[in-house]
Amino acid sequence: MSLKHKIVNIAVIAHVDAGKSTLVDAFLHQSGTFRDNEVVKDCVMDSNDLEAERGITIYSKNCSINYKDYKINIVDTPGHSDFSSEVERVIKTVDTVILLVDASEGPMPQTRFVLQKSLEAGLRPILFINKIDKQDQRAEEVVNEVFDLFVDLNATDEQCEFPIIYGIAKQGIAKLEMDDESTDLSPLFETVINHVEAYPDFDSESLQLQVSALAYDDYVGRLGIGRVYKGTVKNGETVSICKADGSVARGKISKLTAYEGLNQVEKSEAYSGDIVVIAGIPDISIGETICNTDNPLPMEMIHIEEPTLSMNFLVNDSPFCGKSGKFVTTRHLKDRLDKELEVNVGLKVESMDTTDGYRVSGRGELHLSILLENMRREGFEIGVSKPEVLMHRENGKLMEPMERVIVNCPEVFSGTVINKLNLRKALMESMSIEGDYVKIEFIAPTRGLLGYRSEFINDTRGEGTLVRSFERFEDHKGSIPGRTNGVLVAQGPGTTMAYSLAALSERASMFVEPATNVYEGMIIGMNSRKDDMVVNPCKNKKLTNVRSSGTDDAVKLQAARIFTLEEALEFIEDDELVEITPDAIRLRKRFLNENERLRYNKSRQASK
Repeated sequence: MSLKHKIVNIAVIAHVDAGKSTLVDAFLHQSGTFRDNEVVKDCVMDSNDLEAERGITIYSKNCSINYKDYKINIVDTPGHSDFSSEVERVIKTVDTVILLVDASEGPMPQTRFVLQKSLEAGLRPILFINKIDKQDQRAEEVVNEVFDLFVDLNATDEQCEFPIIYGIAKQGIAKLEMDDESTDLSPLFETVINHVEAYPDFDSESLQLQVSALAYDDYVGRLGIGRVYKGTVKNGETVSICKADGSVARGKISKLTAYEGLNQVEKSEAYSGDIVVIAGIPDISIGETICNTDNPLPMEMIHIEEPTLSMNFLVNDSPFCGKSGKFVTTRHLKDRLDKELEVNVGLKVESMDTTDGYRVSGRGELHLSILLENMRREGFEIGVSKPEVLMHRENGKLMEPMERVIVNCPEVFSGTVINKLNLRKALMESMSIEGDYVKIEFIAPTRGLLGYRSEFINDTRGEGTLVRSFERFEDHKGSIPGRTNGVLVAQGPGTTMAYSLAALSERASMFVEPATNVYEGMIIGMNSRKDDMVVNPCKNKKLTNVRSSGTDDAVKLQAARIFTLEEALEFIEDDELVEITPDAIRLRKRFLNENERLRYNKSRQASK
């Protein structure tokens, strides 16, 4: 077998924060990808600004390293279940997966999700127990937990005989046994090439290249990324494209690149087993197969999970419209969403009948809020409605998405958490005590979890963690109580005054600081009671020429609650919107005028 054919493709899969991107960094450093004097940032694969800030992977990415006479293509995958459409496609292009599990946390809900996809695809994973340098590491126990998880997920006997590596990704160390003296990742590289055979030589067969991911380039348009399963593909050749509906189209590859290190290098030809990027076919889509013109052989299409959550993206019609953003029209909104659809296959966009806006559906709150945050940074202004869970009917029954929720919190708060989740129709599956902390597993409707995270943080004084991932669809669980408190709504336009806010904060928690510009219908705080209250936050103290003791004391205010984008989306109710602009996130009523709101509420009551 010639040198060029020794290709192994691997994906690194894990729960969020287990150290996937850190391990890929170590791969790249130890394979000589970077020059000795090159300055390289941490998590070099998290190239998107948002990924770097939040420390999460959103889009799966490719790179390659050379080890001995092997070319190892590595795919770094997202851990959040909201980006599961990325994980599913990646699994199809690889020969094995490295399952990363934290040595103290053990398997988490997303670990279960990504492992299940790998086992279903028939892959034989390699287990990497990471962070064995932690004080509370329990590596041996975690290996047993992972084995139980394999059995739970109906792994075959062959899949259950997985190799185990112990290591510290941050230091680039892998060991076959806990007490080995290894100082680099060689044991992991060796395990990969011993555990998986190099991709067979199918160069002489008819071409089959399946597209598993999309990218976009402003100069050459849409790019298809995929694996050459059989045959060879040449730059500039005319090919057949086998479409999802069974039809076959013609196209010409205008540019062919493959990964070397982190870079895409232009190639004249690529061989079976390699992962390549092709340009020149403008309507290429996920799952389509590129074949020779004389012998089109379509591969089985890639199934992508349906969206579970939708929001309305509306043109911003607030009085502050256009003050900080440059893209504010329906046309701008449509162009941007169309561009997102080029690469974001987990997304659906539908026109709305009445208003200036679009109904956008995705895999979860994080999936959609990442899109909104990117748009905001690009200069868009948008009004967004309350997230709505997507249901469907099966055999005449209404079905809704359910999620597995794992809560870790101090034992003293567990009663409150269980009580709150019970009200939200969650079903407790297991509970275990670890020191002062309790670990509880629930199956809960996605509907019931909307808006719960901020309440959970308050209930556990910030000491609890809550992890959730999509589990399955079940029968509709009936009505679930929403937010119990009303809000304070600004009476008219103006600038907030400390004097008014101090008086209002005695019966409400405030969302705005003094000297904030507000408009009629803007939400400025949360009422301590269940009703909404229209208030004037711009009223200042009347000045007189008589001084009395105590009147000139400084006004002491509690710090206002400032919302992140996700928190704002979780907080609002059906008659409210989040106004998202490059410089602010504001909460507002859908109808800004008080009389219009009264009419709207009356019509809602009548329709009930």
